[in-house]
Amino acid sequence: QVQLMESGGGMVQSGGSLVLSCAASGRNLGNNVMGWFRHFSGTHELQRELVATITTHGAVQYGNSVKGRFTITRDGRENTVKLQMTDLGPADTAVYYCNLMNQYNVNFWGQGTQVTVSS
Repeated sequence: QVQLMESGGGMVQSGGSLVLSCAASGRNLGNNVMGWFRHFSGTHELQRELVATITTHGAVQYGNSVKGRFTITRDGRENTVKLQMTDLGPADTAVYYCNLMNQYNVNFWGQGTQVTVSS
């Protein structure tokens, strides 16, 4: 079983920055994709928007709304990822979920961490 431990998040003023971290543990993690998705209040509980993902080999993908503002990095040997978020705005307010998709395309999710940006 895969476990994802998230840290970071919280409240920040518009224009500020935050860092989210996620550490994966478990057996047979192998090649995988790790990243972050977010859920906005008032939307279906299963509706999560792509924020950023990064593969074991370093290939990255960003959601259109965060390109140029967020940066995802990972320590491959430790299966940890960090999401540096800058120039945050109220529209970024959401619950952010760490995700790991393993080599069998099975998804694992963290508990979620709240990010609130005040105007």
